[in-house]
Amino acid sequence: MTRRILIVDDEQGIRAALGQLLEFEGYEVKSAANAVDGITEYERWRPQLVFLDVKMAGIDGIDALKKIREIDPAAQVVMISGHATIQTAVEATQLGAYDILEKPLDTDRILVTLRNALQHLELHEENARLRETISVRYEIVGRSYAIRAVTDKIEKVAATPARVLITGENGTGKELVARAVHANSLRKAGPFVEVNCAAIPGELIESELFGHMKGSFTGAVADRAGKFEQAHGGTLFLDEIGDMSLNAQAKVLRVLQDGVVTRIGGNKPVQVDVRVLAATNKNLESEIAEQHFREDLYYRLNVVPIHVPPLRERREDIPLLVQHFLDVLTRREGVAPRAIDSEAVQRLSSLDWPGNVRELRNTIERLLILSSGPRIGADDIDRLVGRRDPDQAGLGSIMEAQTFEEFKHAAERAFLLTKLRAFDWNVSETARALDMPRSNLYKKIERYGLSRETA
Repeated sequence: MTRRILIVDDEQGIRAALGQLLEFEGYEVKSAANAVDGITEYERWRPQLVFLDVKMAGIDGIDALKKIREIDPAAQVVMISGHATIQTAVEATQLGAYDILEKPLDTDRILVTLRNALQHLELHEENARLRETISVRYEIVGRSYAIRAVTDKIEKVAATPARVLITGENGTGKELVARAVHANSLRKAGPFVEVNCAAIPGELIESELFGHMKGSFTGAVADRAGKFEQAHGGTLFLDEIGDMSLNAQAKVLRVLQDGVVTRIGGNKPVQVDVRVLAATNKNLESEIAEQHFREDLYYRLNVVPIHVPPLRERREDIPLLVQHFLDVLTRREGVAPRAIDSEAVQRLSSLDWPGNVRELRNTIERLLILSSGPRIGADDIDRLVGRRDPDQAGLGSIMEAQTFEEFKHAAERAFLLTKLRAFDWNVSETARALDMPRSNLYKKIERYGLSRETA
């Protein structure tokens, strides 16, 4: 993309020489002989960089800089002065000028300043693109009453320091809720640090959370800050908190009470300022009754509860989610946008989605990859997603069993098939959720002849 550069200077010789140099370097250049014309040209043309003379008749360069920065707070402006003083340089810098060059202009200095200013601009643009990408990726999509109740609660609790316990089935979007709370909080400029408590082995969770000192255990080859320290000044999201060991729970409780952590193998307490958000797909009250979760920690975390509804309770949001995922996936993969027939959307809306929003997203990606033609139709849904008739996994086939043994086998088959779909046929994740050895799950898949629906 050719960068646009505007020159505003009342000396025709400066405009001509600078313009010729910039055009030779491959930039698109326009010029103005006074500040009024320069401001008008900036508003109309929106250049990426401005060379602006300080001393001009009428409105001078400092006032013009103020006006340009009012029009565009991100404007990149390099001031030009024949009599630059420290006061002028300070004032221009305070008003947002990128740099100030003295006359007579030096070609090498111009090109270095130009390169640095445009690199700064590219970094700013890249950051803006990344923020937009992250915003889209973690957007909460939906207009149903159920999801509006969630977003309303997020708005109310985000600006407070209260801890939040987010509950809901796998794939409902609990992480999105946590990120939305952080993004709308007073800590949004601070870090958002996520810990998946279920994915970290029990013997490592304490090191992950609290850090360790070199030599404190085998493999501790250097001092390492834990997640609490990394999240200082921001938010720590403890995902799947129900899978945390009781020993680690006790130490987390102590941090929440005292606001200090001590690394494993260390003896120096470290003060931390962290807002803790937690999420779980388990019923923690039942876990407390079975002595798998500390009651005192539960009440510390559950200051404000937010329950994320399953997709089957917000079916009216499915068309919006389908279009959202189509847009996001086609942008990410760089493929041409695909339309989807209304009948296909209705077919998707009628399914139960045991894997919730995560399963729907994976399904849309599968449809984009495997469906043929410019539009995704109802036939593609039947072929690539399946009708999910009762004969496949529902009560129909189970209740037709003639013996209790047949009933048990049919029920187990239906249960396993539902769970595998919920985790998009990730056997390791499914086995972990079922608290079953992976080898056992593979044997059952083979025994019942379970297979993923494919084209």
